[in-house]
Amino acid sequence: MMMKPASHDHDIETGVDDGAIQRASLVDHHVGARIRERRTMLGLSQQQLAKMIGVTYQQAHKYERGLNRISAGRLFEIAQVLSVPVSYFFEGLQPGGEAQPVSPRQRMFLELARNFALIDNDKHQEALSQMARALAAQSQAHQRDREE
Repeated sequence: MMMKPASHDHDIETGVDDGAIQRASLVDHHVGARIRERRTMLGLSQQQLAKMIGVTYQQAHKYERGLNRISAGRLFEIAQVLSVPVSYFFEGLQPGGEAQPVSPRQRMFLELARNFALIDNDKHQEALSQMARALAAQSQAHQRDREE
């Protein structure tokens, strides 16, 4: 068994660049996080997503955690199920493969979407939606007043 020296960035035996593997792993994690975000926004459980794309719950979980790579065909299928273009999963990814951190505002939005989807009473969802519209209209009116 041949051990590769720790100082090499390139595995001579396989021709694989260690940096490329790390970048790919970062991309896999980013794509998985974007799948999880979108699934959450739509109010779907991992089990529901798994069923919709024809995989086990465990496989869907591994996709979302970035533990298993997603083939191009599977990513296309996931994009269709989640009603987004494939490019959605790569948004926010920097050229070096690093993901931009999720802002507190984005995290709050995801939490709001998740909680809204968990409300099983249509009238309560509608009331919350109306309240959000009213608050948004009030904020826009204040913004216009400040600009004048």
